[in-house]
Formats: sequence, C-alpha cells, structure tokens
Amino acid sequence: MVNEADRLGGRKGRKNKSFDRKSSRPIDISSFKHLYPFSSHYMNIRGLKYHYVDEGAGEPLMMVHGNPTWSFYFRKLIKAFSPCYRTLAPDHIGCGLSEKPDEKQYDFRLKSRVEDLETFLSRLKPKGKLNLILHDWGGIIGMAYAVRYPDQIGRIIILNTSAFFPPQGKPLPWQLKLVRNLPFISRPAVQGLNVFALGALIMASKKKLSRSVKKGLVAPYNSWNNRLSTFKFVQDIPLVATDPSHRIVQHTQENLSRLKEKPMLICWGMKDFVFDSDYLAMWSQLFPNAQICRFWDAGHYVLEDAPDRIIEAIGHFL
Repeated sequence: MVNEADRLGGRKGRKNKSFDRKSSRPIDISSFKHLYPFSSHYMNIRGLKYHYVDEGAGEPLMMVHGNPTWSFYFRKLIKAFSPCYRTLAPDHIGCGLSEKPDEKQYDFRLKSRVEDLETFLSRLKPKGKLNLILHDWGGIIGMAYAVRYPDQIGRIIILNTSAFFPPQGKPLPWQLKLVRNLPFISRPAVQGLNVFALGALIMASKKKLSRSVKKGLVAPYNSWNNRLSTFKFVQDIPLVATDPSHRIVQHTQENLSRLKEKPMLICWGMKDFVFDSDYLAMWSQLFPNAQICRFWDAGHYVLEDAPDRIIEAIGHFL
C-alpha cells in the first residue's frame, strides 16, 4: 500500500470531461511530489480506502483537514515536526488520496466523518496523548472526537475553524449559502466546473500561491465524481435542528467544557471571509486561557499565508 499514490499518479488520465458523471480520474501527484514527498498509507474503513500520512516517531500530532483541502495542506507542518513527533494526517473519505465513493457507498455526513476518525485512531493506537491540529471542517470533526475521549487529548491547536454553531446567529457567507441551498445551480458548478476548490485558491489565501501549490491543493478534485465530497461537505452544514448533522454540533458545543483544561493554541488568519473575528471571539470566550496568535495578513488558508510563523508558534507551544 505504501506509495500507491505514486503508482496512481503515474498513469495518464483521459482528457478532462468536467461533466462526465460516470467515471473518476486518476490523481497525478508528480508535478508537486517535491512538496509532498511522503509515503502513502491506507486503512480499510467501511470497505473504502482511507489514505493517511504517517511520518516520524514519538508523541503524536494529529492533523485534521477541512474542505476543499486534504493532507497536502499540512505538508509544511509534517516536514517541520516529523523529526521529533509522529505526524498523522488522514484524508477524509472522498478527499485527497482516499477513495472517492458515490452516494450509495457513503453518506458524506459529519457523523460518518467523526466515526471514520474514531475507527482510524482506535486501530492505529498511537502512543501517548493526541495533540490535535484542526482546520476548517477538521475543527468540528476533531473536537467531536475530543469531547468523546477527553482523556486521550494532550494539546489542541486551532487554525481558522469552528466546533460550534455560527456565533450570535451569524449568517453563512453568500458563497456557501448558494452552494448549500441551491443545489440545482451549485452542483454543476462545484462538481462540473470545480468552482469551489478553484475559487478557494483565490479567496482563501491572501498571498500569491505558486503553480505547484495550486496544483497540489486541487489535484484530487479533477472530475465530477472526485468533487462529490467537496459539494457534500457544504450541503452538510447544519443550521437548523432538522439538519442531519445538527445534533453532533450541538452535542460538541455543549461539551467543549470537557476540554477546558487542555492547553490550546489558536493561530488565526484575520482576513478569513468565513471564519472571521467573530469566530475567534467565540473560541476566546469558550477557552479564555488559550494562547492566541493573530496573523493580520493571512486568510482562511492560514498555513499557506503564514507557515513559518505558525511553525514557530507551534514549536514553542509544544
């Protein structure tokens, strides 16, 4: 199973047909392999291939990504900390180098995401307390796990994310609202034209990303089927009690106090158009003892905009 991504990446895919709903395309990582030089590992979860990076040894650093990123987003943290820590970075089902099932094979709900992480960690059994590094959807996925198993958690590092409902009834940004509420328009745009992942390259980072980094961020989302998870993540944002994932967010938010004694570092890109200063204020209210590093020139992809400063902050924190 090791380095299977290289094998897949070596194949030549057919010409991209964005609206071809019948097939998934192979993922070619050759053009950015120098940025992501890690061995690929796979675990069978629900009969699906769950890809993860496992580099280094020692105290575990568990990195949980969001949408539309994947373990590639954590590449600089993996390189920086794997000499001294065991760095773990899985790809959610349907994301990154994990298998891309259809809606009959997987439900793409938050409950399943949390259960997948739980299964992964219960089988892998990393030694020592887990140090969580959470971004975007990784926040609610990782914290939902953490409130279930608080004794397994060491430290928590928060990167522009949430583990609670929008503060004070804060509305969704119009971009997310459109994708969530108007699927007859948004599904062709997201799965056919890849507007969500491509748009994030422009809107989520406040610095000019290199061509290789852009390729790395969007490479797994290269066909209609391979973008299904991108679409379903937004569809799954819970806002009212009847939404399928509402109960998990509510339970997590109500039980965050189980983690109040855990050391927490918050590294926040202050130019994030989704997780803005209101979300940061909510984190500060819930965890008043947390260390906060504000990056005024960084956006939602804070690890792309301020990697060296964040690595320094995390190094001091750990």
